[in-house]
Amino acid sequence: MKQQILLRYKEMLQDRIDVFQDMISGLTVDAQNDAKGSAGDKHETALSMMHLEQEKLNHKLKEILEQKTILDKIDASQIHKKVALGSLVQANGMLLYVSTALPKIFIDNKTIIAVSLQSPLGNQLLGKSIGFKFEIHGTIYHIENCI
Repeated sequence: MKQQILLRYKEMLQDRIDVFQDMISGLTVDAQNDAKGSAGDKHETALSMMHLEQEKLNHKLKEILEQKTILDKIDASQIHKKVALGSLVQANGMLLYVSTALPKIFIDNKTIIAVSLQSPLGNQLLGKSIGFKFEIHGTIYHIENCI
């Protein structure tokens, strides 16, 4: 199941990377075309707006590439006795995939929630094993299984 989860998240990130790269390329082409046929203040404003939008998209793309780098470090075949990057943890009936913060997915009618090691939950899980209990924001979590 961990291989399926990792593959699905990698596909999700690759799709997002492709979309952002297409958007950035589109803005570049638009700016080049606009530069050929325009002059004046409106032209400068339009180019500035396109440049700002391109910077925002580049920033988002960088974040997604950083998430992909984290996923690329995971060996889905590895079984963990203690929670580590790439662990699939069952806690309080939830399945938590220790990786990077990504949207929840559904595999085999099970909800998978990706948690970052930097999140309060991921930080508490790291290095812990089955049976460990901890509290975050008034909720007590119990590690039931770790794969």
